[in-house]
Amino acid sequence: MFGIKKKETPQIDKEQLELIKNAQRRIKQKKRLYAHFVIFLIGAVFIIAANTVLGIGKDTTFFGINWFVFAILGWLFFFLYHAFTVFVTTKFMGKEWEEKQLAKLVNKQQVRIEKLKNELEKEDLHIAESEVFQKKTSKIVNNLTIIVAAGENNEIGKNNELIWHLSDDLKRFKALTSGHHIIMGRKTFESFPKPLPNRTHIVISRQANYKAPEGVIVVNSLEDAISIAKKDSQPFIIGGGEIYKLAMPYASKIELTRVHANFDADTFFPAIDTNIWKETSNVFHKKDDNHEYEFSFLTFERK
Repeated sequence: MFGIKKKETPQIDKEQLELIKNAQRRIKQKKRLYAHFVIFLIGAVFIIAANTVLGIGKDTTFFGINWFVFAILGWLFFFLYHAFTVFVTTKFMGKEWEEKQLAKLVNKQQVRIEKLKNELEKEDLHIAESEVFQKKTSKIVNNLTIIVAAGENNEIGKNNELIWHLSDDLKRFKALTSGHHIIMGRKTFESFPKPLPNRTHIVISRQANYKAPEGVIVVNSLEDAISIAKKDSQPFIIGGGEIYKLAMPYASKIELTRVHANFDADTFFPAIDTNIWKETSNVFHKKDDNHEYEFSFLTFERK
């Protein structure tokens, strides 16, 4: 069987269709204008004939001018108005002009929408930051205390050793930490000649098989160490530098011995942000025969 091949209809894109519609609209306008012109001529001839042949309104004047002149001028006004609309108004305020005006209005609306979006994004960011802050502050462990001695530039040690000897500071450390859990890094623990008496040692080490003396608890993370010490009324973070940094978001108190001197060091305590921490106690000690440096016992509590 043989099929009948259908005649293909040419495809017209949107731009071509718009041009065709615009051309058709202009043709209609011009047709109306020509019709108006013809009617104008017929009307003008009728008015002249009525006046000259039939004598209608022959004796009627306005300001000394025959009435039919006003009639023709009025008729001419409407014709010129129509011509202006077709050739001027439509040209300058036609479809293209409308589209430009629409584009301007749309653009203004988009600017307003973008402005509102930006304001909403800022508000969302503020809410997000508040949520992040809440998450951060939710880490805080009640009475988890950082205890440290640091120089004026936050120096705390060199080659895994103390860089000063202050007997009152050591006595204070012993008095505060006795009977509590003390959390530390492996290197800090190894700097002790032996485990400190009357304290539960929790050592954080990345080494999976790290061997520690009996009674010393070894964990792989600060979070595990805090979890083990959660029943303690006041567990302490005692170092070193990296453990202090990790513990700052969790701690609720800092017991700081500020040594009023500068030292050569390779380990440092993180800076205390006064927007987060407030000083609640400050006791100054002069240097003497037993203390080579002046120092202060400072206590900071989270705001």
